[in-house]
Amino acid sequence: MKKLTIEDVAQKAGVSKSTVSQFLNKRFKYMSEATKNRIADVIEELNYQPNGLARSLKQNRTHMVGIIVANLDYSLSIQCIRAIENELQRHGIQVIICNSDENADKENTHVEALVARQVDGLIIFPTGDHPSPYTRLIEAEYPLVFMDRLVEGITTQSLLLDNEMAVKTAIKELTGKGHENIAILSLPLGEHAITPRKERMSGYRKAMEEAGLRMNDEYVRSVPREAIASALDELLSLPQPPTALLAANDLVLGEILKYANRHSIAIPGQLSVIGIDDAEFARIYNPAITTIRQPAYEMGMQAAKIMLSLIEDQGDAMPITYRFPPALQLGQSVQAPTPTK
Repeated sequence: MKKLTIEDVAQKAGVSKSTVSQFLNKRFKYMSEATKNRIADVIEELNYQPNGLARSLKQNRTHMVGIIVANLDYSLSIQCIRAIENELQRHGIQVIICNSDENADKENTHVEALVARQVDGLIIFPTGDHPSPYTRLIEAEYPLVFMDRLVEGITTQSLLLDNEMAVKTAIKELTGKGHENIAILSLPLGEHAITPRKERMSGYRKAMEEAGLRMNDEYVRSVPREAIASALDELLSLPQPPTALLAANDLVLGEILKYANRHSIAIPGQLSVIGIDDAEFARIYNPAITTIRQPAYEMGMQAAKIMLSLIEDQGDAMPITYRFPPALQLGQSVQAPTPTK
């Protein structure tokens, strides 16, 4: 049986091969609805299957995009990936997902492997702060989008939360309930000061200052995940322990809630708690935890749309940093502090 070609489809539909090619590549800008429907009907009638490999070689495209995630444990990462994948698949592009485990060397290995596989572009949650690996991609006009983090010295399309506003929103909610002794607990800033952690810490200091509250350095803790319990021991053993606690991300919030359960700490009776990142478990916990939501799915959708535009325009676009506004998700984990006797 003769293998069907694009020319067979074109003849049957009464159009040129280039018009069929435009249809297959979802380029409908100058195509009438009638022509689109006619080609679609012929493809269905003939059961025509495009030769994906041949198309990739001819177009110098693989219809694949690489996503390199700093840490798959974050709810942000999972929600962003879902949105990116859904949007790209709607345009016939598959994704390859790699996890760098917060390791710059591992990330570089993933970049090299994905470029060798000739993916059409890269969406990276960057771990490193050395610009050279990213500079090479930009110099080659490789479609590149950063998610959640910035890298000093690199200007590319970047999407992240307005982290300082997220902390200010949390502090405003706590001070509005009468809290003055507010602690913040974060994972380590890292050797190169990971953007969200750095900005949330600076946002805390600014928000406390704007609220007219005295900064207590003992209330500021930046420790590894496995040391969070010890940090909480120290915080709650202070002569004047905090009455409220801000968890700088969902991993920290999870550890705080485990600690509260183990030590029978009543939330919000003994300690008011707010978390940044709208983790699913925050709504399941009893009581539901007040969180500062970042629009992860919307961020992922926007990243995919930017990537599609970069692929079509071959990376020729003015670099923009997109900041997404946070939103307060009220739970029952904040109340006025209990007066001391």
